[in-house]
Amino acid sequence: MFAQPQPSHAASGGRIGGGSFRSTPSIPRTGGYGGSYRGGYGGYGGYRGYRGGGIGFPFILPIFGFGGGGLFGFLILISIAGVIANAIKGSSTPSIGSSREAIERPQGPVSLIQLQIGLLASAKELQENLRELAFSADTSNSIGLQRVLQETTLSLLRKPDLWVYANLETGNVPFSAAESTFNRLSMTERSKLDAELTSNTYGQVFKSENPENKPGEADITSEYIAITILLASKSKPNTKDSGTSEQLGENLRILGSISSNDLIALEVIWQPEGSGEVLSAEKLVTAYPNLKHL
Repeated sequence: MFAQPQPSHAASGGRIGGGSFRSTPSIPRTGGYGGSYRGGYGGYGGYRGYRGGGIGFPFILPIFGFGGGGLFGFLILISIAGVIANAIKGSSTPSIGSSREAIERPQGPVSLIQLQIGLLASAKELQENLRELAFSADTSNSIGLQRVLQETTLSLLRKPDLWVYANLETGNVPFSAAESTFNRLSMTERSKLDAELTSNTYGQVFKSENPENKPGEADITSEYIAITILLASKSKPNTKDSGTSEQLGENLRILGSISSNDLIALEVIWQPEGSGEVLSAEKLVTAYPNLKHL
């Protein structure tokens, strides 16, 4: 009942990403179940759920009257439902009494943030910067991923005159559900690409030739470049709704300052990437329905 229409394919794209959701090593404990994690997820401030989104008038109209929750908010709800089910299942397990056993240290909630920006197609330099970053970045560790995040946000901050649309969505999910939720969000964004021509993920670099050579220049007044930044963080960045250029700039600075210690996973996805490919306004509307006009 919450399903939304799947966007049609737009153009080929590029991708940089990586990360690890490995939990803290297990520790021994004594005593029964009463010595385990207290307070549940509410002990970390409670689930704050989806924030942001919405469909920016006058760009497009709401789809089926669902406002701006979108797939991001829906997946957050799925992850919470899974954690509740696991908690019910775990509560029925008998305690082991005073025997020593190894348990996994409770993890705090993970902040998931997805920032999408639509820029005028004249931002070709930004595509070149992302392509060069894909060939040079080390995506096998958090330090390298933090560099990718910082360089991406800096490249965007240097092109404020080309920002046209933006959308920010945030949510907190329990650690046990963070990886699966992040992967679902990543797959959703990757499925919007016809192909990934440039890729650097988990230390593996891949480059493919454009399968279709489409000559011609884009109309810089009606063609766009779409960039998605999806990240998981241990900390909760104090981001705001990206309804204006000023708010978008501030959010980019906040995201770019996330430390490598807090950064768990990152995906930077952009389109188009192929030579001569363009992203029309119609395709942008279809693939990114939650974008708001700045």
